[in-house]
Amino acid sequence: MSELSSSVDKIYVRVRQMATNFEFMPGERINESSLSKELGASRTPLREALNRLVAEGFIDFENGRGFFCRALSPEKILSLYEVRAALESEALRLAIVRASDQDIDELEAFLRSCEPAYLSTSSTLELVDLDEEFHMRLVRLSGNGELERMLSNVNARIRYVRCIDMADRREGAPVHHQEIVKHLKTRNEEKTIAALRNHIVKRSEETTEAVKIAYSQLYVPAMN
Repeated sequence: MSELSSSVDKIYVRVRQMATNFEFMPGERINESSLSKELGASRTPLREALNRLVAEGFIDFENGRGFFCRALSPEKILSLYEVRAALESEALRLAIVRASDQDIDELEAFLRSCEPAYLSTSSTLELVDLDEEFHMRLVRLSGNGELERMLSNVNARIRYVRCIDMADRREGAPVHHQEIVKHLKTRNEEKTIAALRNHIVKRSEETTEAVKIAYSQLYVPAMN
């Protein structure tokens, strides 16, 4: 790997993290000069990293104006939840056919091992990590690496709002996960996918509320 490629990768990882956590304000223009100084990076690898993040949907670009933090809107978040539901539903359909009984048993064992943490942790971030890990393992049973890669992208783009939303659903996730695995073990496609979609799909007003709370957390501290 060339020195430039290594530099781009390091910058990419850091700026992706900043974009995921909304360290830039929603809709804010990204000042490349300031960001270059903050990261101790030259403009060329920074620009390459930013272009890569545009292609992946983490930031936006406007001709003649530059790079911007993505908007935080209920419509956008809801769209991403719908994409997540579609990806996981297709992955689960494949998993029902392709996964071995041992694979499913291992997923069930993982779920059991996580139950105490769901109920004892005070960290919303840990709850999101546990939930994402279950769903990534579920998608992995499909044997389709592209579905796994695409879901990883969507998870990162909704992570900030999920951290807000998960705080109110501490006891819900394990129950829903158990329901999914129960039907997966019977390889009943209709019931398994219905259980999955019931767990993921969010009503518009719920997403709106989560985004409102996210905005308050982003902007209110800056006003104090």
